Amino acid sequence: MLRNIGAVVAGVLVGMIVNMMVIQLNTTLLFPLPPGADMRDPEQFNAYLAGLPALAFVVAMVAHLGQSFVGAVVAARLAASHPMRLALVVGGIALLGGVMALQMYEGPAWMAVELPLYLVVAWLGGRLGQRPGPAAANDA
Repeated sequence: MLRNIGAVVAGVLVGMIVNMMVIQLNTTLLFPLPPGADMRDPEQFNAYLAGLPALAFVVAMVAHLGQSFVGAVVAARLAASHPMRLALVVGGIALLGGVMALQMYEGPAWMAVELPLYLVVAWLGGRLGQRPGPAAANDA
């Protein structure tokens, strides 16, 4: 049981790192923040978002779904049992974060299309991360 908890924690953490790396790429290299802007200030951040092209939001969507996918791969790979369930738990946690982000920030409405995809990519990540053997058979 402890190994499975660790697998979920590791999946969430690695997924968050992937998300933050892609978002950092988006906000520093591709679509830099204005000088002196504070991403932690919702008003400043929403003003920044209002001026972004659609491509910036597509990159953000890749970051979010990458978090769910990579985190699910890690959780499934490290699982002692039930790798697919653990992968989907990681995807559910990422989905919860996505819902919260959509409520906090004023991005385009079409970004909501990513919400069901969190679980789809987590399932794909779980499939990719499963090791052959008894742990994978538990979720068959």
